[in-house]
Amino acid sequence: MNLRFLETFVWLAKLRSFRLTAERLHATQAAISSRISALEQELGVRLFERGPKDATLTQEGTKALPFAEQMLKLNLAMVSSVRDRSKVSGLLRIGAIESIVHTWLPDLLKRVRDEYPNLTIELTSDTSYNLSTQLLNGHIDVSFQMTNVGGSDMANIALGSLTMRWMASPMLNLSAQPLTESELAVFPIVSFARHSPPHKFLENLFSENGDTQVQINCVTSVAAIIRLVVDGFGIAVLPPASIARELETSQLQFLQVTHRIPPLQLVAAYRRTADSLIPESIARLALNVMLEFSLQHGPEIALFPFTDPELTRE
Repeated sequence: MNLRFLETFVWLAKLRSFRLTAERLHATQAAISSRISALEQELGVRLFERGPKDATLTQEGTKALPFAEQMLKLNLAMVSSVRDRSKVSGLLRIGAIESIVHTWLPDLLKRVRDEYPNLTIELTSDTSYNLSTQLLNGHIDVSFQMTNVGGSDMANIALGSLTMRWMASPMLNLSAQPLTESELAVFPIVSFARHSPPHKFLENLFSENGDTQVQINCVTSVAAIIRLVVDGFGIAVLPPASIARELETSQLQFLQVTHRIPPLQLVAAYRRTADSLIPESIARLALNVMLEFSLQHGPEIALFPFTDPELTRE
């Protein structure tokens, strides 16, 4: 019995959505439907009732689910038992955006050193756009960034998200009352790199308020953005996870606003090849580290995949 079909069956039973299952398994909805149909044909029963928005287990599907889960667990146990990670050697080139470097990347690198002590790590920190280019060109092996990397041989794993808040230096003496877009636009805005998701959010936010004139300064370094805002040059939208020290020492403060700020979505991307076992393993390890980070700090700081309403909404 095809283990990939069983994995698809288990995830569809959990998520009850062909779309979300396709995103989770990095496949098309047509491929997910085809796998389920093939499994149903092999078993000779219908596993799901297909609705316009969701899929629910049939009585036969409910009976089959625990067996499928057990078979997947046995396969994972077998692979873990025969694989000795301490003997894996070579060079692994990791790319990461600064927001990850300033949050959970050190925890991931420690886990990698513990599990792969003979693996050499080469780290690159850059924008999502540049990391995508390096991944496509084969200059890095796995990238942790804000955007998916396109390509039929690319795998993109949703890692969750970091919450974003407006920040300013207390020296600006901004009111504790919610600020409108017009009131925010009085100050220079310090933004992530041009065309990044946070920059696009700011452009859309102020363009929707047509009479608002705003100065948006694009800076590729998160550390530089933090420094400029701490010094009172302007205000910015940043992940609180990246500026814990500045918040604790009252160098920065949250601003109250009248609009919703989308979280900073994070993905792990790598190329699917015959020898991509290590990049995939590191990407899965990052998923576990992000889960631990989100559980430790709570939803005000980080959200794990499928706990964010924007990810689970049909």
